[in-house]
Amino acid sequence: MALTAAASAREILTRLHDVMAKRLPAQSKLNSVVEIIGTVLDSEVCSIYLLREGLLELFATRGLAQEAVHVTKLALGEGLVGTIAKNVETLNLDEAATHPDFAYRPETGEDRFHSFAGVPIIRRERAVGVLAVQHVEPRRYADVEIEALQTVAMVLSELIANADLVDSTGGATTRLQPTAAAHAHGFKLVDGMAAGVAVFHQPRITIEHTVAEDVEVERHRVYAAFDKMRDQIERMASQAEFGGGGEHDEVLATYKMFAYDEGWSRRINEAIDSGLTAEAAIERVQQRTRQRMREIDDALLRDRMHDLEDLSNRLLRIVSGQLGTAAQMGLRHDSILIARNLGPAELLEYDRRRLKGVILEEGSLTAHVTIVARAMGIPVLGRVRDIRRLIAEGDMLLLDSGEESVFIRPSPAMIEVFEAKLVVSQKRRAAFAELRGEVPVTRDGHRVTVMINAGLRDDLAALDLTGADGIGLFRTEFQFLVSATLPQREAQRRLYKDVLDSAGERPVTFRTVDIGGDKALPYLNHDADGEEENPAMGWRALRLALDRDGLMKAQARALIEAGAGKTLNIMFPMVSEPWEFDAARELFEAQRGWLAARGKKLPTEIRYGAMLEVPALAEVLDLLLPRVDFLSIGTNDLTQFLFAADRAHPKLALRYDWLSPSILRFLKRVVDQAHAAGVPIAVCGEMGGRPLEAMALIGLGIDRLSITPAAVGPIKAMVRSLDRAPLIEAMQVWLADPGRSLREPLAAWAVEHSVELA
Repeated sequence: MALTAAASAREILTRLHDVMAKRLPAQSKLNSVVEIIGTVLDSEVCSIYLLREGLLELFATRGLAQEAVHVTKLALGEGLVGTIAKNVETLNLDEAATHPDFAYRPETGEDRFHSFAGVPIIRRERAVGVLAVQHVEPRRYADVEIEALQTVAMVLSELIANADLVDSTGGATTRLQPTAAAHAHGFKLVDGMAAGVAVFHQPRITIEHTVAEDVEVERHRVYAAFDKMRDQIERMASQAEFGGGGEHDEVLATYKMFAYDEGWSRRINEAIDSGLTAEAAIERVQQRTRQRMREIDDALLRDRMHDLEDLSNRLLRIVSGQLGTAAQMGLRHDSILIARNLGPAELLEYDRRRLKGVILEEGSLTAHVTIVARAMGIPVLGRVRDIRRLIAEGDMLLLDSGEESVFIRPSPAMIEVFEAKLVVSQKRRAAFAELRGEVPVTRDGHRVTVMINAGLRDDLAALDLTGADGIGLFRTEFQFLVSATLPQREAQRRLYKDVLDSAGERPVTFRTVDIGGDKALPYLNHDADGEEENPAMGWRALRLALDRDGLMKAQARALIEAGAGKTLNIMFPMVSEPWEFDAARELFEAQRGWLAARGKKLPTEIRYGAMLEVPALAEVLDLLLPRVDFLSIGTNDLTQFLFAADRAHPKLALRYDWLSPSILRFLKRVVDQAHAAGVPIAVCGEMGGRPLEAMALIGLGIDRLSITPAAVGPIKAMVRSLDRAPLIEAMQVWLADPGRSLREPLAAWAVEHSVELA
């Protein structure tokens, strides 16, 4: 068609404006709407389906049988219309009957129509109906026609809502009784406990008018709002509390990049050109973003798009002049914030004296808001489904992200138990803090090295707070995960130097970047043949780094330059065969030679190690051990590979025990080989951070642990209460004739020998 999307939409909206202004029944208005859309788009069929009592009911049509109006009804997910509403997606088909969800309804007389296009009518982020067009001739609708339909659908949502034609919840189930206690589970993003009243981050912004009276006036309103929003972001960035040089700087830099994105402002202007008000144009572009997010499988890219949604909400509040976020209104009590998701800048606006915790319907470990919340010391529970349905504003909440749960409207008995646990937790933390200067030596005089795992600058403070022996695993990929673009070599070098300087004389082991697979980066083209079915076992870590050796060369040079004058410990992740270790080591050595030839100051020594995560490596240890300076066992991945069980799968998470004979026998064999070869061996992972499991590892002969900082105190306490020699003897007996698990005999032995496992 000759018209542009904006011109098509503008003509429809102009005519719709006249219809909406008339004093007519809602049904008459909808009948006029389908005639207007059909005429402008030269469409033989135009139909509107609305969600009523959980079913999509044909409310108005041009081209289908009028007898089907209010008779044809489809369930969510039934037929093409039901699929659009359920998935909140657009369909554009040249042959409708070939789609797997096609369902023929004979009463409509639609059998002679081949092409089909439909868009959801969205209200408060839910589909409340569907706008569809059809033609006899098979053809895909042009992008300009789809754009026009999507814009019109937005205006229809206002008309439909004002006429009270659809389910008020958009098909959602009703909220629980506000007086009933409830319990919800989620995913730990930032550990901690908190109590407070529920506060919703974002009051609903109601768009009163969608059709513009004067396009230029709306454009100027958006320009002014953009200026104000960017000023807010600049002020926020300059007032950030974390000091210079942290990952937060990179988070805010990415956020600012979105704020100044010309493509985003251009799309809003195009929506205004179609005849929408400034508010409606922002919401229209935001709807497109949400639809794109639903289509994106890459979790990291979805996280970055949440930043854009955060900015859209901010821009919409500015341009509408409506109430701001709870942060701008001020917190009056100790509060736990409830949101679908949050951008990092919005979290920074809250009063930290009142904000005690955050609960998100979405969220991930690599999201910007998680990184900032960790730095602020605020516990965060993510992936809590339907939390905004379960909770009302002002409800009392007890958040325990370590247990991955939240109690809603708790009874006095629940509060008493929670407060008791909180007091115990605080006392225990205080007792563990007193061990900061104590050395982890067993009662029979054996020294155990206890180090921390880290990945952010903020983690470095834990070295002094815990009295750890060093950093046994520095995850270099975190810098890549929080950046919008590939980190430059100089930025990498500065981070690595800061880490080494903070550690002082204490050792630091840098694990080369472990990205790819389930930690894909949006700015890195993977050249993979479709989506990986098993990303944890896919093209990631050392496999990716050796294939993309430019990435690894830059990191190698940054690490070598940062380690000038010091001992540099480098560890390669996910080594499967000795030749992979050799190739990685040769790459590093080539970069060392390149820097030496240019007179650069070098590390006094570079020690190279491998992570044993892939079971196949254990079968060639006799070949690998003579080549490495140290070996580290990554128990998290190793466990799932040994059992062929995804550790993130809820049905398998507790099925296979770290203290099963198969795991412990495997580890014992590896430890014995490493000791025989004189190669230092460590364990890094969650297994080493749990007192009973760590006790078992010591019983296998392991005396180097690298764990989460919060676990250092409990592990030190366990080590200092332990007699190592008799434990080693007991482990040999148990492993020779084990039961299903060694958990019970280990726990009983600990009680009998007064080992502290609290």
